[in-house]
Amino acid sequence: MPAMKKTAKSSLLVTSATLLSFSLALTATATAPAVAASAASAADKPKPTPSASPSATPPADMSSVGGALLARPGTQANLGIGAPVLPKDLSARSWIVADAESGDVLASHNAHWRLPPASTLKMLFADTLLPKFPKKQKHKVVPSDLAGIGTGSSMVGIKEDETYSVHDLWLGVFLRSGNDAVHVLSAMNGGVDQTVEDMNARAEELQALDTNVVSPDGYDEKRQVSSAYDLTLFARSGMTDPDFREYCSTVRAKFPGETKKNKKGRTTRGTFEIQNTNRLLTGDYGLDAYQGIAGVKNGNTTNAGATFTGVAERDGRVLLVTVMNPEKQEHDEVYKETAKLLDWGFKASGKVSPVGELVPPKSADTGAQPGANASGEAGGSGDGGAEPKTAAAASKTDGSGGVGIALAITGGVLALLAAGVFLINRRWPLPELMRRRR
Repeated sequence: MPAMKKTAKSSLLVTSATLLSFSLALTATATAPAVAASAASAADKPKPTPSASPSATPPADMSSVGGALLARPGTQANLGIGAPVLPKDLSARSWIVADAESGDVLASHNAHWRLPPASTLKMLFADTLLPKFPKKQKHKVVPSDLAGIGTGSSMVGIKEDETYSVHDLWLGVFLRSGNDAVHVLSAMNGGVDQTVEDMNARAEELQALDTNVVSPDGYDEKRQVSSAYDLTLFARSGMTDPDFREYCSTVRAKFPGETKKNKKGRTTRGTFEIQNTNRLLTGDYGLDAYQGIAGVKNGNTTNAGATFTGVAERDGRVLLVTVMNPEKQEHDEVYKETAKLLDWGFKASGKVSPVGELVPPKSADTGAQPGANASGEAGGSGDGGAEPKTAAAASKTDGSGGVGIALAITGGVLALLAAGVFLINRRWPLPELMRRRR
């Protein structure tokens, strides 16, 4: 990174921190009723109601988070001169192609259609719980940890009364999509209900408003839905965590087996190999590994069909593609359509106008409506949006004099600080091994 950019980013954080200290001193005079009123207003904000079981036809009007074009059914693309045409034989109900770092949505198809997510929902599970437990922490599994796992679930092979590290459990989640590993981690987090609550709160923080979590492992449940747009937000957020990047790019690993006694009466515990079920990563079953692939997560259930979110890097550009429920029943169709969209995205970079953007988390938002600029149309670069209310305007409209100014300054500085951190941290190095894969 050039020294000028590093200096600018450091200056942003230093300036933001200084202004924050000043504004916090001013806000000390703010009254409790004002805070209570603000909290009540947030609580009264209507929340979307998930569809129980999506039909084969997308809704005529979907969410506009990320831009007005993303609310429209069908394919959305703004092709410029020299841009390649989109693949003609795509059959997925919903898909999206986005620049992982700028947040530009290069093209989409029913991006906000609320569909069953299958195990791609585990990206949100990981993004929510990964920071909570150290990798070396140990946990002895009890029978209640494995209660409630759905029939036919994918499993990594966790056994009762055995002890596993958190690192082991996350390998089970990412490589084998193990619902048993999800349930054990959920038990460590206070139980499935608490984990579902935490995941829904995290989805709201990420502005993933199409998502409603019912089961943390993505198992088919009534009213459990997400969208290609939201799954891409989860992947983008998760990939900012180096542990997330490590796990989702791991091709194979050793997993602890059962503790047994040998013929001499000695207790031993071996391991067995597990392999990632992401076939664009492993290249197995007649499918080549995709050039530059570095994750993220696949899924497949009866209601969801096949779902997949993938991230890949080529020539310094990183793309995220999510594909949900291809209608073609050909083997590995979800991976084939993902690869076609990645190929298109790399060729189209710089030759298309974005149709929307991946919005930042609420904590990094600058006060604009999600993904919309002042005219309500889709932002193109990921940093557009309406201007936040100024301190002067606040003093006129809030009717609280200095308190209004102080609150406005605090809100503006907090938004600036959060946005600055988000902009700095939204670039992430992909695992070097994956970058070099051909």
